[in-house]
Amino acid sequence: MRVVHTDGSCLYPTPAARTGPGGWAWITDDGQQGSGGQPDTTNQRMELHAVADALRRIDGPVEVVTDSAYVANCWAQRWWEGWIARGWKTSAKKPVAHRDLWEPVVDRFALGDVTIRWVKGHTGDPGNELADRLARSEAERIRDTT
Repeated sequence: MRVVHTDGSCLYPTPAARTGPGGWAWITDDGQQGSGGQPDTTNQRMELHAVADALRRIDGPVEVVTDSAYVANCWAQRWWEGWIARGWKTSAKKPVAHRDLWEPVVDRFALGDVTIRWVKGHTGDPGNELADRLARSEAERIRDTT
């Protein structure tokens, strides 16, 4: 099973801002990696984008390691099952945020070859720290070019 560490980053221009330049990144245990960013996004979207991109590019069994409670809780609390049962609506009957990224991730997860493991961020996990640096670098690159 391949292990992929994922992370997302968003540089909010003010403490009250809800969006800003963001970056995402992933790196496998054997050094394969991917990254990118968007000029106006959220941290949750960048966290999920990293997972979605990694699962698009990596075949076979994969363990996704993430420091995102948003991503990890979707699996641990089985949010995705309710979303599908309700036609991609939340329990509050609102559209699921980031459905465009969630759907392919859920489809891949349903194949049974993906596991999700949560790690606490910024606690010295080497893969998580590297993914964090790559994601932040992408967010800074986007910020500096817009």
